[in-house]
Amino acid sequence: MLILASNSPRRKRLLALAGWSCLAAPAEIDESELPGEDPVAYVIRLAETKARAAAAGVNIPEDQNALFLAGDTAVVQDGLIYGKPADDRAAWQMLSQLRGRTHQVHSGIAVFRPKDGQLVSEVCTTEVTMRLYTEAEMQGYIDSGDPLDKAGGYAIQHAGFNPVSEIKGCFANVTGLPLCRVAHCLALFDCLPDRPGGLSCQGPGEQACPVAAQIDQLSGQPE
Repeated sequence: MLILASNSPRRKRLLALAGWSCLAAPAEIDESELPGEDPVAYVIRLAETKARAAAAGVNIPEDQNALFLAGDTAVVQDGLIYGKPADDRAAWQMLSQLRGRTHQVHSGIAVFRPKDGQLVSEVCTTEVTMRLYTEAEMQGYIDSGDPLDKAGGYAIQHAGFNPVSEIKGCFANVTGLPLCRVAHCLALFDCLPDRPGGLSCQGPGEQACPVAAQIDQLSGQPE
């Protein structure tokens, strides 16, 4: 039994694309940064905390081999973590600061098995370079309302905006769930997809992500 510690329809669809079916058990936790916390340590800590919190909130028989999968993604530039913008003004500030520059997208992935307390976690990092979109384009995108539920205030391939000019690393990571890292973590528990076929990050000199085109269609859809 695979249980996703999130209510995100996009993450469920990404898992389905890779061949996993799952239930949802969202976990509400305090996502505040700790003083001086490194962004990578931050996303790993949140992912692990979410996985444990989701397990604590679900009544699972002791002999049930249930796995709780959690993920947390952060957009980071110059050491600063960009969360979801609170309003249009915050979205404008984020998009202005990211425009024409390269930032990192870090995702922490954690899988927890309550049966024996085993926990594994990994982090995936993708470098994302934004194009020099105009202020008019930026305002039109903000007016659509899409930035308000996106870390960093953007979706990688939103129709009509397309803010990203280049990525180095895992494409799926930028949409919130690095399937390659998920596959590796779940394999440690012998949890294989229904349609095994291999997943790899998309980047220079690497095999193209086999579900990138389908992920691209999901990237602009709401959580």
